[in-house]
Amino acid sequence: MHRNGTTPRTHITVVGGGFAGLTAAITAAEAGATVTLHEAHHTLGGRARTAEGPYRTNEGPHAIYRKGPHWTWLAQRGLLGPLAPLPLREAARFRFHHAGSLRRTPPLGFLRHTLRTSAQAPVDTDFLTWATRVAGPEAARQAAAYSGVALFHHDPGALSARFVQERLHRAAALPPEARYIRGGWGRLVDRMAARARETGVRIETSSRIDALPVADGPVVVATSLAAAARLLNDPTWGGESGRTVLFDLALRTRAGDPFVVSDLDAPGWIERFTAQDPSLAPAGEQLLQAQFPIGPHQTKADGVAHGERLLDLGFPGWRERTVRRREAVCDGRTGALDLPGTTWRDRPAIDRGDGVYLVGDQVAAPGVLSEVSFTSAVEAVSLALRTKRLDLKLA
Repeated sequence: MHRNGTTPRTHITVVGGGFAGLTAAITAAEAGATVTLHEAHHTLGGRARTAEGPYRTNEGPHAIYRKGPHWTWLAQRGLLGPLAPLPLREAARFRFHHAGSLRRTPPLGFLRHTLRTSAQAPVDTDFLTWATRVAGPEAARQAAAYSGVALFHHDPGALSARFVQERLHRAAALPPEARYIRGGWGRLVDRMAARARETGVRIETSSRIDALPVADGPVVVATSLAAAARLLNDPTWGGESGRTVLFDLALRTRAGDPFVVSDLDAPGWIERFTAQDPSLAPAGEQLLQAQFPIGPHQTKADGVAHGERLLDLGFPGWRERTVRRREAVCDGRTGALDLPGTTWRDRPAIDRGDGVYLVGDQVAAPGVLSEVSFTSAVEAVSLALRTKRLDLKLA
């Protein structure tokens, strides 16, 4: 305590200004801590950035799930902002690629398996083996491919059955859980940054941290797992994550284009995001974003070829209508993947000891996609403040 009998405020340093870092900073400041946040780039957001300009493409997240823990937290603070639901008029424009052709409805066996909720899948068996026992080999392969929308992995069937089942049920829930933040996730980042500043967080952009800061309080590392491993000098962290080719494609609008093309033969997904949010592209144009997972021995060209085959089937004349095209390989930046016999508890721990805490979408916290980042951030701050209070009592 100070001489006047008051307890000094805990100071928390947050390294990384993406969704996890901003969540941690706001949570800590609301709990009474002083907070400094360091972001290496000149803008906040991490993989939640949205490009400025006429084509508002997202680098990472697209949908936010209504039943996720961050939904309530964001809503309570007025941070969700305007949302776009899955447009009902577009449901008829959902297409499934199966056996070389596009179909308006998925195979019946796949549909039954995808919506099945009674049997909980085992942790120690791969998804394809378990799903084959439940629904047969064809439906199992189709369900595995469909789950790629939330996994970004070339072989979802090889992952833990429990892990894939949870994501499959969340992605295919009826009514749909997915909502879309109007204007892209960058709008959410802007609102979170404003909230952080309102609560007293000191935000320093273009502030790259190359060594663990010597701080007067806990440090929350909210970077990618690879960057955190370098910062904390722990090369043992591995962690499974997806490798996928990303497409950004702006086309001149054509009536009748599908809303979604989901490949049930191999993981692949194309979505026309201007269907729910026309502000993402100029009038008369539509924005497609897509992802096509590739295996360890495949190249970017393999993913591009996969994407072009689906575009040929679903978007007639797309080459002549293209006004903007961008492709990139996303490697190890798509969240955690649990292999058979493992769960989220087996990922790198949040509490690293000595007042250092690790957060992000590949650490030991439950949830789907960005929910892992959120949950780990809140848990890290809780642990940090609890430990600090205990230290003060013992001092």
